[in-house]
Amino acid sequence: MIRSLFDLTGKVALVTGAARGIGLETARLLAAAGARIALLDRDGPAVDAAASSLAAEQADIYAQTTDITDNAALANAFAATVARFDRLDILVNNAAVVQRRPAVEMTPDLWRKAMAVNLDAAFECCRLAHPHMARASSGAIVNIASIMALSGGGLYPIASYHASKGGMVNLTRGLAMEWGREGIRVNAIAPTWIKTDFNREFLESEGTEERLLASMPLGRFATTLDAAAAVLYLVSPAAAMVTGHVLPVDGGYLAH
Repeated sequence: MIRSLFDLTGKVALVTGAARGIGLETARLLAAAGARIALLDRDGPAVDAAASSLAAEQADIYAQTTDITDNAALANAFAATVARFDRLDILVNNAAVVQRRPAVEMTPDLWRKAMAVNLDAAFECCRLAHPHMARASSGAIVNIASIMALSGGGLYPIASYHASKGGMVNLTRGLAMEWGREGIRVNAIAPTWIKTDFNREFLESEGTEERLLASMPLGRFATTLDAAAAVLYLVSPAAAMVTGHVLPVDGGYLAH
Protein backbone atom coordinates (compact mmCIF):
# COMPACT_ATOMS: atom_id res chain seq x y z
CA MET A 1 0.00 0.00 0.00
CA ILE A 2 2.80 2.43 0.84
CA ARG A 3 4.46 1.85 -2.52
CA SER A 4 1.20 2.33 -4.39
CA LEU A 5 0.68 5.72 -2.76
CA PHE A 6 3.86 7.01 -4.43
CA ASP A 7 3.86 4.90 -7.58
CA LEU A 8 4.10 6.91 -10.82
CA THR A 9 4.54 3.96 -13.17
CA GLY A 10 3.24 4.84 -16.63
CA LYS A 11 3.00 8.56 -15.90
CA VAL A 12 4.77 11.20 -17.97
CA ALA A 13 6.22 14.28 -16.28
CA LEU A 14 7.58 17.46 -17.87
CA VAL A 15 10.00 19.49 -15.73
CA THR A 16 11.25 22.97 -16.65
CA GLY A 17 14.62 24.28 -15.51
CA ALA A 18 15.58 20.62 -15.33
CA ALA A 19 19.31 20.72 -16.03
CA ARG A 20 20.38 21.22 -12.42
CA GLY A 21 19.25 22.00 -8.87
CA ILE A 22 15.65 21.38 -7.81
CA GLY A 23 14.59 20.57 -11.36
CA LEU A 24 17.14 17.81 -11.87
CA GLU A 25 16.59 16.33 -8.39
CA THR A 26 12.84 16.34 -8.98
CA ALA A 27 13.25 14.61 -12.32
CA ARG A 28 15.47 12.00 -10.68
CA LEU A 29 12.97 11.30 -7.89
CA LEU A 30 9.94 11.14 -10.19
CA ALA A 31 11.83 8.78 -12.47
CA ALA A 32 12.69 6.58 -9.48
CA ALA A 33 8.95 6.45 -8.74
CA GLY A 34 8.34 5.11 -12.25
CA ALA A 35 7.60 8.22 -14.32
CA ARG A 36 8.96 8.93 -17.78
CA ILE A 37 10.47 12.40 -17.88
CA ALA A 38 10.78 15.27 -20.35
CA LEU A 39 13.54 17.68 -19.32
CA LEU A 40 13.31 21.28 -20.53
CA ASP A 41 16.11 23.80 -20.06
CA ARG A 42 17.61 26.64 -22.08
CA ASP A 43 21.14 25.32 -21.42
CA GLY A 44 21.53 22.65 -24.08
CA PRO A 45 24.78 21.01 -22.97
CA ALA A 46 23.64 20.96 -19.33
CA VAL A 47 20.23 19.43 -20.05
CA ASP A 48 21.82 16.82 -22.31
CA ALA A 49 24.27 15.94 -19.53
CA ALA A 50 21.38 15.71 -17.06
CA ALA A 51 19.52 13.39 -19.41
CA SER A 52 22.58 11.17 -19.79
CA SER A 53 23.02 10.91 -16.02
CA LEU A 54 19.38 9.93 -15.53
CA ALA A 55 19.41 7.49 -18.44
CA ALA A 56 22.37 5.78 -16.77
CA GLU A 57 20.03 5.17 -13.84
CA GLN A 58 17.62 3.36 -16.20
CA ALA A 59 15.20 6.30 -16.47
CA ASP A 60 13.18 6.93 -19.65
CA ILE A 61 14.29 10.49 -20.41
CA TYR A 62 13.68 13.00 -23.20
CA ALA A 63 15.75 16.20 -23.11
CA GLN A 64 14.85 19.39 -24.99
CA THR A 65 16.74 22.66 -25.22
CA THR A 66 13.98 25.23 -24.84
CA ASP A 67 13.68 28.91 -23.97
CA ILE A 68 10.43 28.86 -22.02
CA THR A 69 9.84 32.57 -22.67
CA ASP A 70 9.49 31.78 -26.39
CA ASN A 71 5.85 30.70 -26.70
CA ALA A 72 6.31 29.02 -30.08
CA ALA A 73 9.33 27.05 -28.88
CA LEU A 74 7.47 26.08 -25.71
CA ALA A 75 4.47 24.84 -27.68
CA ASN A 76 6.80 22.78 -29.85
CA ALA A 77 8.43 21.29 -26.75
CA PHE A 78 5.07 20.21 -25.32
CA ALA A 79 4.00 18.77 -28.67
CA ALA A 80 7.30 16.87 -28.96
CA THR A 81 6.87 15.48 -25.45
CA VAL A 82 3.40 14.16 -26.22
CA ALA A 83 4.59 12.79 -29.57
CA ARG A 84 7.40 10.97 -27.74
CA PHE A 85 5.38 9.60 -24.81
CA ASP A 86 1.77 9.81 -26.07
CA ARG A 87 0.55 11.55 -22.90
CA LEU A 88 1.32 14.17 -20.25
CA ASP A 89 0.30 13.60 -16.64
CA ILE A 90 2.58 15.82 -14.55
CA LEU A 91 3.99 19.32 -14.97
CA VAL A 92 6.61 20.85 -12.68
CA ASN A 93 7.17 24.57 -13.26
CA ASN A 94 10.66 25.04 -11.84
CA ALA A 95 12.57 27.42 -14.14
CA ALA A 96 13.23 30.83 -12.55
CA VAL A 97 15.40 33.91 -12.48
CA VAL A 98 16.27 36.05 -9.45
CA GLN A 99 17.35 39.69 -9.29
CA ARG A 100 18.74 40.80 -5.93
CA ARG A 101 18.74 44.57 -6.20
CA PRO A 102 16.84 47.49 -4.67
CA ALA A 103 13.50 48.32 -6.26
CA VAL A 104 14.76 51.77 -7.23
CA GLU A 105 17.42 50.07 -9.36
CA MET A 106 14.95 47.73 -11.06
CA THR A 107 14.68 48.69 -14.72
CA PRO A 108 11.53 47.93 -16.74
CA ASP A 109 13.47 45.36 -18.76
CA LEU A 110 14.66 43.53 -15.64
CA TRP A 111 11.15 43.57 -14.19
CA ARG A 112 9.66 42.17 -17.40
CA LYS A 113 12.32 39.44 -17.53
CA ALA A 114 11.42 38.27 -14.02
CA MET A 115 7.73 38.16 -14.88
CA ALA A 116 8.37 36.49 -18.24
CA VAL A 117 10.31 33.58 -16.73
CA ASN A 118 8.81 33.18 -13.27
CA LEU A 119 5.14 33.83 -13.98
CA ASP A 120 4.22 34.22 -17.65
CA ALA A 121 6.05 31.07 -18.77
CA ALA A 122 4.63 29.09 -15.85
CA PHE A 123 1.11 30.06 -16.91
CA GLU A 124 1.84 29.17 -20.53
CA CYS A 125 3.15 25.77 -19.46
CA CYS A 126 -0.04 25.17 -17.47
CA ARG A 127 -2.15 26.25 -20.44
CA LEU A 128 -0.28 23.90 -22.78
CA ALA A 129 -0.52 20.99 -20.33
CA HIS A 130 -4.25 21.45 -19.73
CA PRO A 131 -5.77 19.78 -22.82
CA HIS A 132 -3.70 16.62 -22.38
CA MET A 133 -4.62 16.32 -18.71
CA ALA A 134 -8.26 17.23 -19.29
CA ARG A 135 -8.53 14.55 -21.97
CA ALA A 136 -7.44 11.97 -19.41
CA SER A 137 -9.55 13.54 -16.62
CA SER A 138 -6.39 13.43 -14.53
CA GLY A 139 -3.26 15.48 -13.99
CA ALA A 140 -1.01 17.10 -11.42
CA ILE A 141 0.78 20.43 -11.68
CA VAL A 142 3.30 21.66 -9.13
CA ASN A 143 4.64 25.21 -9.27
CA ILE A 144 7.95 25.88 -7.55
CA ALA A 145 7.24 29.11 -5.68
CA SER A 146 9.32 30.35 -2.74
CA ILE A 147 9.13 31.47 0.86
CA MET A 148 9.51 34.93 -0.72
CA ALA A 149 6.07 34.43 -2.29
CA LEU A 150 4.53 34.30 1.20
CA SER A 151 6.63 36.80 3.13
CA GLY A 152 8.22 40.19 2.76
CA GLY A 153 11.68 38.77 3.29
CA GLY A 154 13.57 41.79 4.57
CA LEU A 155 17.09 40.36 4.66
CA TYR A 156 17.88 41.73 1.20
CA PRO A 157 15.94 43.46 -1.62
CA ILE A 158 14.27 41.14 -4.13
CA ALA A 159 10.98 42.80 -5.14
CA SER A 160 10.64 41.31 -8.63
CA TYR A 161 11.05 37.80 -7.22
CA HIS A 162 8.50 38.50 -4.47
CA ALA A 163 5.99 39.74 -7.04
CA SER A 164 6.49 37.02 -9.63
CA LYS A 165 6.48 34.14 -7.14
CA GLY A 166 3.54 35.69 -5.27
CA GLY A 167 1.68 35.73 -8.59
CA MET A 168 2.57 32.08 -9.06
CA VAL A 169 1.00 31.24 -5.70
CA ASN A 170 -2.34 32.78 -6.62
CA LEU A 171 -2.12 31.35 -10.13
CA THR A 172 -1.88 27.98 -8.38
CA ARG A 173 -5.03 28.65 -6.38
CA GLY A 174 -6.93 30.05 -9.35
CA LEU A 175 -6.17 27.12 -11.64
CA ALA A 176 -6.96 24.64 -8.87
CA MET A 177 -10.43 26.15 -8.61
CA GLU A 178 -10.91 26.31 -12.37
CA TRP A 179 -9.63 22.88 -13.33
CA GLY A 180 -10.50 20.73 -10.33
CA ARG A 181 -13.70 19.36 -11.86
CA GLU A 182 -11.60 18.15 -14.79
CA GLY A 183 -9.51 15.99 -12.47
CA ILE A 184 -6.48 18.30 -12.58
CA ARG A 185 -4.80 19.12 -9.28
CA VAL A 186 -2.65 22.27 -9.04
CA ASN A 187 -0.36 22.85 -6.07
CA ALA A 188 2.86 24.68 -5.23
CA ILE A 189 5.80 24.31 -2.92
CA ALA A 190 7.55 27.23 -1.26
CA PRO A 191 11.16 26.25 -0.59
CA THR A 192 13.54 28.14 1.64
CA TRP A 193 17.15 28.79 0.66
CA ILE A 194 18.95 25.89 -1.03
CA LYS A 195 22.60 25.92 -2.06
CA THR A 196 22.43 25.38 -5.81
CA ASP A 197 24.14 27.03 -8.77
CA PHE A 198 21.14 29.40 -8.73
CA ASN A 199 22.24 31.10 -5.49
CA ARG A 200 25.37 29.44 -4.11
CA GLU A 201 27.63 32.49 -4.56
CA PHE A 202 25.13 34.70 -2.75
CA LEU A 203 24.58 32.26 0.12
CA GLU A 204 28.30 31.83 0.68
CA SER A 205 29.05 35.57 0.70
CA GLU A 206 30.45 36.95 3.94
CA GLY A 207 27.96 36.96 6.80
CA THR A 208 24.99 35.90 4.66
CA GLU A 209 24.77 32.27 5.73
CA GLU A 210 24.81 33.13 9.42
CA ARG A 211 22.05 35.73 9.04
CA LEU A 212 19.81 33.41 7.06
CA LEU A 213 20.30 30.38 9.28
CA ALA A 214 19.45 32.49 12.32
CA SER A 215 15.96 32.96 10.82
CA MET A 216 15.38 29.21 10.39
CA PRO A 217 14.00 27.25 13.37
CA LEU A 218 15.53 24.02 12.05
CA GLY A 219 18.87 25.77 11.69
CA ARG A 220 19.87 24.52 8.25
CA PHE A 221 19.31 25.23 4.59
CA ALA A 222 17.01 22.93 2.65
CA THR A 223 18.39 20.47 0.12
CA THR A 224 17.23 19.81 -3.42
CA LEU A 225 15.98 16.44 -2.16
CA ASP A 226 13.82 18.17 0.47
CA ALA A 227 12.12 20.13 -2.30
CA ALA A 228 11.88 17.19 -4.71
CA ALA A 229 10.31 14.97 -2.04
CA ALA A 230 7.56 17.55 -1.53
CA VAL A 231 6.93 17.59 -5.28
CA LEU A 232 6.76 13.80 -5.36
CA TYR A 233 4.14 13.83 -2.63
CA LEU A 234 2.02 16.44 -4.40
CA VAL A 235 2.00 14.65 -7.78
CA SER A 236 1.50 11.17 -6.30
CA PRO A 237 -1.69 9.25 -5.43
CA ALA A 238 -0.89 10.04 -1.78
CA ALA A 239 -2.05 13.63 -2.44
CA ALA A 240 -5.17 12.71 -4.40
CA MET A 241 -7.31 15.03 -2.26
CA VAL A 242 -4.82 17.94 -2.22
CA THR A 243 -5.24 20.87 -4.59
CA GLY A 244 -4.85 24.64 -4.38
CA HIS A 245 -2.30 24.14 -1.61
CA VAL A 246 1.05 25.86 -1.09
CA LEU A 247 3.41 23.62 0.87
CA PRO A 248 6.32 25.44 2.55
CA VAL A 249 9.56 23.48 2.61
CA ASP A 250 11.16 26.07 4.81
CA GLY A 251 12.56 24.70 8.05
CA GLY A 252 9.98 26.76 9.93
CA TYR A 253 10.92 30.14 8.43
CA LEU A 254 7.29 31.11 7.75
CA ALA A 255 6.27 30.28 11.33
CA HIS A 256 7.64 33.67 12.41
